[in-house]
Amino acid sequence: MIEHERTGPLDLLTWSFSRIAMWAPFFIVLIILYEVVMRYFFAAATLWVNEMSLWVAGGIYLSAGLYAMQQRSHIRIFIIYDMAPLWLRRAFDVLSTVCVSVFAFAVVWGGFGESKAKFLRWETFGTAYDPPIPATIKPLVLTMLLFLALQACSNLIRDWPSAAWVRKSFDIFVTVLITGLALTAAYNLFIDPPEGHVVPLKWQFGIAVFLFMSVVIVWLGLFRDFNKTPVPHVELDEVAEEAAQLKKVNLPDEILSGNPPKPKD
Repeated sequence: MIEHERTGPLDLLTWSFSRIAMWAPFFIVLIILYEVVMRYFFAAATLWVNEMSLWVAGGIYLSAGLYAMQQRSHIRIFIIYDMAPLWLRRAFDVLSTVCVSVFAFAVVWGGFGESKAKFLRWETFGTAYDPPIPATIKPLVLTMLLFLALQACSNLIRDWPSAAWVRKSFDIFVTVLITGLALTAAYNLFIDPPEGHVVPLKWQFGIAVFLFMSVVIVWLGLFRDFNKTPVPHVELDEVAEEAAQLKKVNLPDEILSGNPPKPKD
């Protein structure tokens, strides 16, 4: 797959954290290998590997969906879309973005109270290892859905592409929104925590790092790509995609086989 270019604050944020998540499966393999060795060679099975693998896999699943949206690699049906005229394709794209946004808004609206309660009381998994899976995964689901809706809007604005003032206004809006959400979360977590707040100190530090890096990345993306005109996105099948990739590679004029031509005297 040819990786789609990343432009703007939201694309850079999605790409950055997706790159971190790409190493998480390797971490899961390592801890499962450790479990196998400890269980069958030393008869000392662990209590934490199974829950840890579930915990990390949940985060991978959520971040993978966001990355797939940014790369335009999610499942789409093109039978009617390819036959439609340009104006109708635009209408389809707007309709699909509205559907994604409405779904994300409904889930965030309906699940915010439960997610907040689980996070504030630091709800754990209820096993021997007892990791805080409900307290972390539930807020992460809502966070990823919010970013998914924003990413869908960003794709729509860039793929046609829209007018420069529309793109720049959206990038400013996204940067201000993420910065505002991060500052609000930091204020509620560190300055004026609500009643019943029992988040451990080490997790507060990790969340602070996450919020700080998110703000830095979106502002970096805003300044880096503010005046950059995005390239219109064109859907290609696998054969066309490979052909486009080969055009970027300088191939030799002659490809030698098992019987190369004899050199001339």
